Amino acid sequence: MTLAPPRRSTAVSAAPPSTPRLRIEPTGSRRTLLDGGWWPRSHDPVAELPGLILAIDTIRGPITRLVLSAAGWRDQPRRLGMAGRVLRLGYFASQSPFLLTALCGDNGDRVDLLVVPPGTDAETADAAMNRAATTGNLLHAPDILHAAIAARPGDAGDASESAWETEGGRLGSLAVNHS
Repeated sequence: MTLAPPRRSTAVSAAPPSTPRLRIEPTGSRRTLLDGGWWPRSHDPVAELPGLILAIDTIRGPITRLVLSAAGWRDQPRRLGMAGRVLRLGYFASQSPFLLTALCGDNGDRVDLLVVPPGTDAETADAAMNRAATTGNLLHAPDILHAAIAARPGDAGDASESAWETEGGRLGSLAVNHS
C-alpha cells in the first residue's frame, strides 16, 4: 500500500484585508533592534496577516516569507494565499511571541516587528508601538511591552496594587492569550 504525501493546503481569508494597526520606522534604519510595532485585533493569522503584509509590501517591498512564534496564534497555516500570490509562513517555538519577522524580496531584507498582544489596552499598545518604531531603539520586543506597562501613569506607585501584592495576590505578567 502506498500512502500519498499530505497535501499542502493554502489558507485564504474570505474577508478583505483589514487595515493593520502598525507603526513602522520609515527609513529602514539598521541602527535599531526593531523596525516597528504591530497590534493585531485577534489571534487568527488568516484574518490578521493579509493587511499587515500589504502594508509592509507598500513600505518596504514585497514580502516573501513570514517568521512567527509558534505561540500566540489560534491556527498555524504554513501557506497564505493573498493578492495573487502565496506566502510561506514559518512558526517557531524559539521565536518570541512578541516578535514577527518579514523577509522581503530576493535581497534578503527583513522587517522585525514588535507584536503587541490583541487584548492589550490602547494606551499601552500605542506607547509600545511608538517606541518600537523609534530610530535608535535598543530594547528587545518583550522589554518594550514591559516598559510601556511600567510607564503608565499611576501604575508605579499604585497603593491598591501594592497592598494586593502583600496580601497574597500576584499581578500577572504580560502573556499571550491563546483563545
